Amino acid sequence: MNGQQAAGTGTTARRMVLGSRLRRLREASGVTREQAGYSIRASESKISRMELGRVGFKTRDVADLLTLYGVHEEDSRAAVLDLLQEANAPAWWQGYGDVVPGWFQAYLGLEEAAAAITGYELQFVPGLLQTEEYARAVVRLGNAAATDTEIDRRVAVRLRRQRLLTSRPAPELVIIVDEAALRRPCGGPEVMRRQLLRLIELAALPQLTLQVMPLGGGGLAAESGSFTILSFPERDLPDLVYLEQFTGALYLDRPAEVAEYAAAVRRLRAEGLSPERTLALLHGILQEN
Repeated sequence: MNGQQAAGTGTTARRMVLGSRLRRLREASGVTREQAGYSIRASESKISRMELGRVGFKTRDVADLLTLYGVHEEDSRAAVLDLLQEANAPAWWQGYGDVVPGWFQAYLGLEEAAAAITGYELQFVPGLLQTEEYARAVVRLGNAAATDTEIDRRVAVRLRRQRLLTSRPAPELVIIVDEAALRRPCGGPEVMRRQLLRLIELAALPQLTLQVMPLGGGGLAAESGSFTILSFPERDLPDLVYLEQFTGALYLDRPAEVAEYAAAVRRLRAEGLSPERTLALLHGILQEN
């Protein structure tokens, strides 16, 4: 992927992992892309796209490439072919294609594959931390013309994403939320009260670091607005910055761009309340209501 290019389908991360593994095997065997392409009746450019995870994989092509690369041991071949099945398997969110646009399906695939997720949110409590009632209020705000069924399905997707919080292994989460989001009465006082209680409960998770940017803090001046950085366990997968827009999203992976957002996170965390003071603030807002 190039900076500002959509990440593709929901299986992007798995395809990227498989592609990087095939590239390492090819390089270790001394085979050129041109030779690899010839062996599967394809072009050198197709091999390049496969190794970048930009196209799907056929089982026969992968098996032939493994043979060409000298991978004959059954367990080693099985490990790659198992990864191929994962890359080609339908994702759970494909059943929600009527309410989940393609650009967000791309994010769901990357989010599910990430080992670390760092997010900064200005307007609302992040989707991974929302209660069902709060999620419904947020979804309705953004989809005023949607039917009740559509709202239900959008909320179901948001709640399904939250299985990441209890998955094994769970990704490391660093979430920075602007205080204004916690004080915005989304759904009414009772919905907000339960949402604040949920945040207090989630803050106890060992993999979650929750911080609040207090009103008047430097985070309000962050030029980027809300953003998410995704990091992956596979060393060949670059960190990605996800920027959601009204009708689409940008995925940035150029090292210089990612480094700028990583630096912004360091500033936000330094200027934001510590996790302990964040908890105190959450309790304080509860008492105010």
